[in-house]
Amino acid sequence: MKKLVILISGRGSNMEAIVRACANERWPARIAAVIANRPDASGLTFAAAHGIATAVVDHRQFAQREAFDAALAEVIDGFAPDLVVLAGFMRVLTPAFVEHYAARLLNIHPSLLPSFTGLKTHQQALDAGVRLHGASVHFVTAQLDHGPLVIQAAVPVLAGDDAARLGARVLAAEHIIYPRAVRWFVEGRLASDGLAVVLTPPEPQWLFADYTAGEGV
Repeated sequence: MKKLVILISGRGSNMEAIVRACANERWPARIAAVIANRPDASGLTFAAAHGIATAVVDHRQFAQREAFDAALAEVIDGFAPDLVVLAGFMRVLTPAFVEHYAARLLNIHPSLLPSFTGLKTHQQALDAGVRLHGASVHFVTAQLDHGPLVIQAAVPVLAGDDAARLGARVLAAEHIIYPRAVRWFVEGRLASDGLAVVLTPPEPQWLFADYTAGEGV
């Protein structure tokens, strides 16, 4: 049985989606811990209520990113995870940390990578005038918001959208594709050569959310 550790900074709605999918779909896995870099992260309450161990490594207690990452890795490794899942974890991780968890560190980013890296991706999409926006699950590498893509979801940009409205639509799609990607890992179906991810047996590694009424997936 695979062990998962999920890192959050706030509510962790993607963490909630993964916890529920793991239980409902009876994955051969368990969520070993949910770890936050903020003691007030509300997702910790959800995790504790579901019988999941929680921990806090407060980044504000460390003067250097390297020291924080080393302390975080020590706590993570105490749970001996097979996979570390970044679910709204709002910290830029050092290359040493990423290398330590190479090929077992997943992230979800709210854009169709490689477009719109960094922050405020929904506003970036609106400013660029694109007709499609979305989310991407990828293995983490030292280059921020890059790494082999596991699955992507596209949603249309609709007339009258602002960043909040578009972001809510993307988040709904995230809650579908992130549990799917984690389940594929748990099932041993993902292989990567560092550039691309191969899913065996194959199935669509994309989702198009068609919002004919402007809301919902």
